Amino acid sequence: MNPWLVAPILIPALLAPLMLLFLRHRLVISRTLSVGACLAMLAVGCGLMAQAASGQIDVYAMGDWMAPFGIVLVLDRLSALMLVTTAVLALPVMAYAIASGLDRKGWHFHPLFQFQLLGLNGAFLTGDLFNLFVFFEVLLIASYGLMLHGGGAARLKAGVQYVVVNLVGSTLFLVAVGLLYGATGTLNMAHMGERVAQAPAGDHALILAGGLLMVAVFGLKAALVPLHFWLPRTYASTSAPTAALFAIMTKVGAYCILRFTTTVFGEGAGELAWAPGPWLLPAALATLLLGFIGVLGARRLRKMAAYAVVGSMGTLLCALAMFTPESTAAALYYLPHSTLSAAALFLLADMIAARRGDYGDTLAPSPPFAQAGVLSGLFFLTAIAVVGLPPLSGFPGKLLILDAVRGTTGGWWVWGFILGTTVISLLAFARAGSAIFWKSVVTEGEVKASAPVAPQASAAIVAALLAALAALTIAGGPVTGYLNATAAQIYDVQAYPDAVLDESRAAR
Repeated sequence: MNPWLVAPILIPALLAPLMLLFLRHRLVISRTLSVGACLAMLAVGCGLMAQAASGQIDVYAMGDWMAPFGIVLVLDRLSALMLVTTAVLALPVMAYAIASGLDRKGWHFHPLFQFQLLGLNGAFLTGDLFNLFVFFEVLLIASYGLMLHGGGAARLKAGVQYVVVNLVGSTLFLVAVGLLYGATGTLNMAHMGERVAQAPAGDHALILAGGLLMVAVFGLKAALVPLHFWLPRTYASTSAPTAALFAIMTKVGAYCILRFTTTVFGEGAGELAWAPGPWLLPAALATLLLGFIGVLGARRLRKMAAYAVVGSMGTLLCALAMFTPESTAAALYYLPHSTLSAAALFLLADMIAARRGDYGDTLAPSPPFAQAGVLSGLFFLTAIAVVGLPPLSGFPGKLLILDAVRGTTGGWWVWGFILGTTVISLLAFARAGSAIFWKSVVTEGEVKASAPVAPQASAAIVAALLAALAALTIAGGPVTGYLNATAAQIYDVQAYPDAVLDESRAAR
């Protein structure tokens, strides 16, 4: 067993309570430890990805209790990719929270941030459904605190809706787990896949009901239409660093849909193979369309960013819904792109609002404001990234998806929706950029606004996120090679269950 599998969970699990109990009023130390933890998780994630690139699936059995009875952590190419994406996002978001002074507005920001990372990393590594539920609850409880951090009536109102929706989702998660456990007698996903394949016909209806409910719960986390209604208001109301970190939370839903469906209802599931999947493509197309229509109709930059997250999830899920190695590899290329570009847009919207005074992030002309030239350049590049135009990684990401779905059932619908919504989003961002940067109200001097904290550092952080997208484009060859191997590993019927269950079989 590789003990390094525990590190992405252990680092925030030890640091968060330490800061909560002893360092709440020691801001400098908390900041130093938080940044150090993010760097450590990035280093560990890259090391685990290099190890997973060999094709070996590593399993760590907690307490030496073997699957399917014990708690296991599983590292394969997919989980390594998600760990690295989370770490790459967390570091600049933490840096922006410090540079902007957000962490000064409450004593619990840093512990909550680490608890959030604990839940995210655990969700990507766990091998059974019950512990997936546990890590979901950890990240959700932390997200409640982060969402409300800084206060405000609008934030509190949106936070109540967010909490209620997720409590309902958690309840349905437990119901789905109960149905599947009752029908299969196991919670380990690899073992459940074997039990589903062997299940008598009389249990198929119960298994299918549990599977559909489970995918619906993951769809709620992924903001899949019609379960998306909570996201725009929540993400637009919270602080920019929190919204930027939340960009990875919808990807948790997408990851779980992919992992659960391929492992439990994959090719080896017999009559129930791919049973929860047929409704996913129509829902993804609706998510894509409604998301970018929301971008076009938004009157504030933060609301545009929130709806852009919904639209990008539609693009991602259109590819995943095909459940082919080619479409999955394309989706996995688009996943880090959409995460980092959404984060950059949220942070940039916050920078623009801080410099425009009473005009905030409204899409209305304002008097000239500080750093308008720098921000206009960053906005242009961020808009290119979100829309999916060259030279940044959104363009090859969308091309890969279009190429992967060509000739498949429903593929032409995906082509039409992706190309059509690209035009819609292009018009939306052109209108927003024109209103904010090209048009101006005639006044004497620049707009009066409170001086933003560390303006150069904030701009550099957004530029770093955009540089990461450029690096994803430049390294497209090696990245797509890794992702093609990842998709092949995901759809290998025996690879995952053999790695998770072989030691248990040998013991029996």
